[in-house]
Amino acid sequence: MRSIQNNRRFAAMKQSVIGYGLILITIVGIMWMVEIVDITFFAGNLDHFGIQPRSWTGLRNILFAPFLHRGVGHLFANTLPFIVLGGLVMLRNFNDFVAVSIITGLVSGLGIWLFGGSNSIHVGMSGVIFGFMGYLLARGYYERSLVSMALAAVTVILYGTMLFGILPLNPSVSWLGHLFGFLGGILAANILSARSSRRLSVPQTDVGEPQ
Repeated sequence: MRSIQNNRRFAAMKQSVIGYGLILITIVGIMWMVEIVDITFFAGNLDHFGIQPRSWTGLRNILFAPFLHRGVGHLFANTLPFIVLGGLVMLRNFNDFVAVSIITGLVSGLGIWLFGGSNSIHVGMSGVIFGFMGYLLARGYYERSLVSMALAAVTVILYGTMLFGILPLNPSVSWLGHLFGFLGGILAANILSARSSRRLSVPQTDVGEPQ
């Protein structure tokens, strides 16, 4: 009986991993498709739908900017980290992946919009990627569970050097997007950890037979 339950649990886990992988590959596929169309038909001009600081158009473009990249090299550099770190977030909970993606995308975009250079245009998924990193590290700090700390350790081992990307070391890199994405990940971890703690602290009442 126990072996049957273990087999079912393994099969369910396998299905979840496959499903998560397909979701991540689909998102990456959309990014590559957009970039190929941009290069082939628009000569890179779709990048004008990126974030333009302190303009009303740029504020709207916070929604579009993560799916735009400055060429194949830029997109290639973002592809694997998005899959790996996004996958680690999904391993915790798919709803967490959705929430973290939205929160970090908005915080990163708003940070760029408020503090970016006046004549600059910012594109790329890197703000969300740094958000995944900030979330995984902060969740390990807030939660202190074996799973959360293990995921934080894996994140540091695989992509710890990425943290230099939040510093203004390269003028051609949108470090503000990285920094605010990372901070957005910490904010998401704080919100989701607090929500999880409240859910666990709700007392469970057993309903028995009436006396």
